[in-house]
Amino acid sequence: MVASPEYADFLSEQLAPLGRITTRRMFGKTGVFCDGGMLGMVTANTLYLRVDDDNRATFEEARSSPPLNYAKKGTLIELSFWRVPDRLFDDPDEFMKWARAALAAARRIAKKRHRSTTG
Repeated sequence: MVASPEYADFLSEQLAPLGRITTRRMFGKTGVFCDGGMLGMVTANTLYLRVDDDNRATFEEARSSPPLNYAKKGTLIELSFWRVPDRLFDDPDEFMKWARAALAAARRIAKKRHRSTTG
């Protein structure tokens, strides 16, 4: 389920200090981008931020919730997006710490993909 227009606007405002925030429908969900890098996804007005090996410790609290996933041929595929705890929306500084970590992961992944297509 995609993000409601109100939730997408809310996220854009909250994430604005990072750069140019855009959202786009993807696979029945909403992708959240900053300056072209995909830092998060939204489903059912719930934000999931990108996690990789370098920022996993920052997101340790989110490990207790299942990551974003989808079913494919009867198998559950887990994505590298973990749910943002609701409490972070009441703590803008901590929320931005998580968002910056997710954006850094998005940039690392984009750089790896670029190297693999050009190298």
